[in-house]
Amino acid sequence: MARSKRRGRNRRQPSDAEAASQATPGTRSTRARRTRNAPSSSREEPRQTKRRRYKPGTVALREIRFYQKTCKLIIPAAPFIRTVREISNFFAPQIIRWTAEALVAIQEAAEDYLVHLFEDAMLCAIHAKRVTLMKKDWELARRLGGKGQPW
Repeated sequence: MARSKRRGRNRRQPSDAEAASQATPGTRSTRARRTRNAPSSSREEPRQTKRRRYKPGTVALREIRFYQKTCKLIIPAAPFIRTVREISNFFAPQIIRWTAEALVAIQEAAEDYLVHLFEDAMLCAIHAKRVTLMKKDWELARRLGGKGQPW
């Protein structure tokens, strides 16, 4: 995390004797100026530090690089397995049991399909001089890639 500059933090506060010697007739000492604007309570409240705000797209690019480096699956396993069992029960009720290797293979294939569909849809959006994915980008990517419903 990057550090930000804080001004006036390393300045030494003058003692009471120094402040009184520096004060000239007709001007108040620094201590008198400080106490005049000070809150009524004797101790000050701690400052809340602001969270670092990155430019739009910086965090997204960092996440893209992170997920490209990882080799683990992105979709959580348990919900994906429940969905696979629900779909298989709908189409083939006689199939009840799945091996772990089969479920992992289906999950890898599904994630690969989705990642490539994202890539193609993003290329369609960039071709249209946009950076936002829209429904028409997905439809065009599926149509050009021959994925999904026949057109």
